[in-house]
Amino acid sequence: MASDFAQSVKEQADIVKIIGDYVRLKKAGAQNYTGLCPFHKEKTPSFSVHAGRQFFNCFGCHEHGDVFTFIQKIENVGFFEAVRTVAQKCGIPLPKREFSSPEEAAEHRQRGKLLDLHEAATAWFEEQLRAPEAATAREYLSGRGLSSEGITKFRIGYAPDSFRALGERLQSLADPDTLRASGLFSWKDQEDGAGHMTPGPMYARFRKRIMFPIANEAGRVIAFTARTLETGEKAGPKYLNSPETPLYSKSHVLFNLDKARQAIRQDGGAILVEGQMDCISVFLAGIPNVIATSGTAFTEPQVRLLRRYATRVIVNFDPDTAGANAAEKSIALLTEEGFDVRVLTLEGGLDPDRYVRERGARAYVDALRASPTFQSYLTDRARQLFPSRDPKSKADALNFLLPHIRRIPNRIARDAFAIDAAQALGIDSALVRAELKEAAAKRRDSLASQNFPLTHAERILLQAFSAPRSTDCYIIAEGNWHQHGHELAAMRSDVRAIVDQLRARPDSADPLTALTEPAHRQMLAELFLSIHDTEPSSEDVDAAVLAIRRQAIEHEQRQLRAELERAERAGKPDDVLRLTRAIQETTTRLREVDWS
Repeated sequence: MASDFAQSVKEQADIVKIIGDYVRLKKAGAQNYTGLCPFHKEKTPSFSVHAGRQFFNCFGCHEHGDVFTFIQKIENVGFFEAVRTVAQKCGIPLPKREFSSPEEAAEHRQRGKLLDLHEAATAWFEEQLRAPEAATAREYLSGRGLSSEGITKFRIGYAPDSFRALGERLQSLADPDTLRASGLFSWKDQEDGAGHMTPGPMYARFRKRIMFPIANEAGRVIAFTARTLETGEKAGPKYLNSPETPLYSKSHVLFNLDKARQAIRQDGGAILVEGQMDCISVFLAGIPNVIATSGTAFTEPQVRLLRRYATRVIVNFDPDTAGANAAEKSIALLTEEGFDVRVLTLEGGLDPDRYVRERGARAYVDALRASPTFQSYLTDRARQLFPSRDPKSKADALNFLLPHIRRIPNRIARDAFAIDAAQALGIDSALVRAELKEAAAKRRDSLASQNFPLTHAERILLQAFSAPRSTDCYIIAEGNWHQHGHELAAMRSDVRAIVDQLRARPDSADPLTALTEPAHRQMLAELFLSIHDTEPSSEDVDAAVLAIRRQAIEHEQRQLRAELERAERAGKPDDVLRLTRAIQETTTRLREVDWS
């Protein structure tokens, strides 16, 4: 992909809009937007996007760059794939794809083939659901309240009781190695004549099961969850998921996010359930902001994925022991990421699917609105687990709650939870506070801080040297540097180092990428995010240069006066004369600066 095409895409792309698809951004100035960084854990926004300069910067983890850098990091792709993604988001036609290496080209081709295989398999499973053999599957889905429209909406299908049929359908689309990489097939290794183990014949991994496709955020099918219709030991697990593949990592995917993400972003909140049927029933009942963990444990990558779209979550897992344990772990992950969390336990021990079918969508919405805070849920849970009022049970209940209390990032909310929990458990709140004091003492501010503030003149000069070389402000700053370099170079070492690297950067290089020190990048990024105009005026640059020259001369004069005092005390007339002349020379230079 030619560099001029990438530059064209970058010029046309709106970085605020692109990043806004992944991070909830809030306007914070004329051209600045802030949000929670998607690259590290944080509770207070330190991630900023500058619309004018089209760059992002995190003051917490120091990740920074342009729109392509962001897509590379967030999607875990290479530069060319990032350019392709941004171009597609902007509706820019793509040129013929070029690759940096044969390996990259092969990986791209394999991903494309795997996506095609999953699309073909989904369509085939859909066909099989209409076959006579799938009558039991259709009856099961109908019994779960699914209409033909709902089945079509979620592309639910059926895997027949055949070892070979799927392979025969797909064999013309890919080579055996790609078929094995898809996760759609199993095989047994066998020994060849030379004593080496080689893959044996492939057979369908999913058989006699209802197939639920799992899609990525773009809506492309990347995996399946398959539900058995049989019982007994030979039936295997009730739910069988696709294995890890180049397309699918179960800890990084949330079921139905492709359909729900727009509603989640608009509402700011999501409903998190366990299984696909729970999610499907709630979604088809007209509640679109619902997602599922697909029956697997909620993970940190899934939390970070959800944080791109939501700040609030209602956890509605099954009310059994496994569901309660999963809810506790999910609460821990969500509160650490700063989510506003509520927990819904439905009446009658019902899961969301059955509750919606038996009591209707309105009753479920009412239950969602009345769902308690996670603090209330956990306190009630502690009292259920340790119902006795003796000292040991109180201590056990407190130990159950303390890790959750410590995870709350907001101090006021943390203290309120501690006081309420102590009151509910019949414990002196001072004891709870004592337990929390040590943890609070170790809590550190995750935001990086600047070692010193920039003066107004330094800010203008850095701003000027960050501008393109063709602009008036850069030309004036560069001319002043050549004429008064000795005085300007006497500025603070950090600022001087930034100026040196900005002046040495290639014409087309981004100012931030020209800096080698993270602290310097952070300093310059914070400057960009605090200004309204991308370029200072010529008058501002001249005034800044004069101010810095004056500061440098005054500093030099103070040093000379200190040396003069030492020379006078030491009785060195030659040094006194030399230093007196030097001080007079600095006074003359100061007058010249003032008259400029």
